[in-house]
Amino acid sequence: MENFIVSARKYRPQEFDTVVGQSHITDTLEHAIEESQLAQALLFCGPRGVGKTTCARILARKINEKDGSVSEDGFAYNIYELDAASNNSVDDIRELIDQVRFAPQIGKYKVYIIDEVHMLSSAAFNAFLKTLEEPPAHAIFILATTEKHKIIPTILSRCQIYDFKRIMIEDIQGHLRNIAQKENIQYEDDALYLIAQKADGALRDALSIFDRLSTFSQRNITLAKAAEVLNILDYDQYLNIVDLAKENKIPEVLSAFNDIVKKGFDPHIFVAGLGNHFRDLMMAQNASTIDLIEVGEKTKSKFVEQGQKWAAQQLIDGIEICNHADINYKNSKNPRLTVEIALMQLASLTANSDVAKKKNS
Repeated sequence: MENFIVSARKYRPQEFDTVVGQSHITDTLEHAIEESQLAQALLFCGPRGVGKTTCARILARKINEKDGSVSEDGFAYNIYELDAASNNSVDDIRELIDQVRFAPQIGKYKVYIIDEVHMLSSAAFNAFLKTLEEPPAHAIFILATTEKHKIIPTILSRCQIYDFKRIMIEDIQGHLRNIAQKENIQYEDDALYLIAQKADGALRDALSIFDRLSTFSQRNITLAKAAEVLNILDYDQYLNIVDLAKENKIPEVLSAFNDIVKKGFDPHIFVAGLGNHFRDLMMAQNASTIDLIEVGEKTKSKFVEQGQKWAAQQLIDGIEICNHADINYKNSKNPRLTVEIALMQLASLTANSDVAKKKNS
C-alpha cells in the first residue's frame, strides 16, 4: 500500500504565484525582494490555515535564490524554523541569539522562521528585543502568529507587519476543483462550495475536509455526501420544509422536522438554519442582492425559484418567527415545542392571503 500524503502537504505552494487568496502579500514580498527593500524583521499575522508559514518558507528560499550563490539543495542550511509553542523559554531564545551571530557558510542570508511567536514568555520577548532591533546584516527574522494582540508593542514596533486575510470561498472552491481534477476525483461544484464555506476561510481546513470526504465518498464528492460527513442539513431539507409551509401543510411540516431530529440534528441549529434560509430567499428575490447568498450556483437557482413563490413581507415574517424561536430556545422548558410552534406559524403565513384570494374570486 502506498503511503498517503494529505493534500495540504502534497499541494503546498512552492512559489508565490501558487499561493491562494493572498496576492496583496505575495506581490509585496516579490517586489521587496526584486528591489532589495526587504525588512530584516517581518511579522505574518492572520487566522490559521491561510498561508503564513507557507509564505515564510517561500520567502526564505527566494531571498537566497535571488543572490544566485546557492543551489536548491543548499537552501535548507540557511533556513531555521522554531516552534515558539514548545520552545518559548528565555534559554531557547538565547540559544537562537547565539546562532544568529555566525554568518552563513553558504549564501548571503540566514532566515529564522518563528511560528506561533505569541507563545513566547514575557522574559523571552524581552531577551529577543535587542537582536530584533539590530540584527546582523546576514540575518532575517520571519515571525508568524494567529494572535497579534498577544505580542508586546515593543516587538510589533520593530517588525514590518503583514496581515493575512481569510481566504474567500470562491478561491478555496477553485483550488479544490483544481486538486480534484489532478487527482481524477469526481465532484459536484456545490459540494466543493459547501466544503469551502465550512472551512471558514482556512484553506488547510478545507483540504482536510476534502481528503476525508474523498475517502468517504470513494472519490465521488456529491453535495449529499458532503452534508452527511459535515453533519450539515442538506439545503434540500430546508427547501422541502419551506415548500410544505407555503402550502399550509402543518402535519407534513412537523413530520419532516421529526425526521430531521431522528437523524440526530440539533433542533436549535435547525431553526437557526431555517432563519438563514428565509433570509436567503429574501436575497434571491432581487438581482442586486442575489450575490449575498453563499451557496453554489445550482443551489442558488433553487433559492431563486422558491423565493419567487413568496411575498417579501411573508419572508420578513418568516425571518422574525425563526429568530424569535432561536432566541427563546435555550430558556424554554420544552425547546422542541418552541421550534414546532415556530413551524406551525410559518405554515400559516400564507393561509390568510389564500383565503382572501378565494373570497375575491
